[in-house]
Amino acid sequence: MELSLLIAKLAAVIYLSASLGGFISKDYYRRLSEDMYRNAGLTYLMGFLAVIVGFLIVHYHNLWSRDWTVLITIIGWLALMKGVLIIVFPKFVQRVSKSFLTDRALQIYPYVTLIVGLLFGYFGFFHESV
Repeated sequence: MELSLLIAKLAAVIYLSASLGGFISKDYYRRLSEDMYRNAGLTYLMGFLAVIVGFLIVHYHNLWSRDWTVLITIIGWLALMKGVLIIVFPKFVQRVSKSFLTDRALQIYPYVTLIVGLLFGYFGFFHESV
């Protein structure tokens, strides 16, 4: 449970920071989303980092329980799969990602990351462990 709390706290800080950035620096995040797949080195680095983070979560936190901690496991598996896909099929991921990087999606993004950040923040910082 201690590892779950640590990962939840870290995820909360990351998601809430991304949300705040999305609200405050909309133009910067729009440029960032446009540039992400234009640079081959950056694309590879994104995949590499996603594989590392995903693998570490899956290796140390592969818990399929019936409580909130399963969200961490799911995020770990998704990160691992996304990283592998980015490394192996970068052009395919670029094409698929374009549909998620529309102006409308970039307007919704800060709200989604806010909700996810608050959820992990609640479980990581405030929820009483059983």
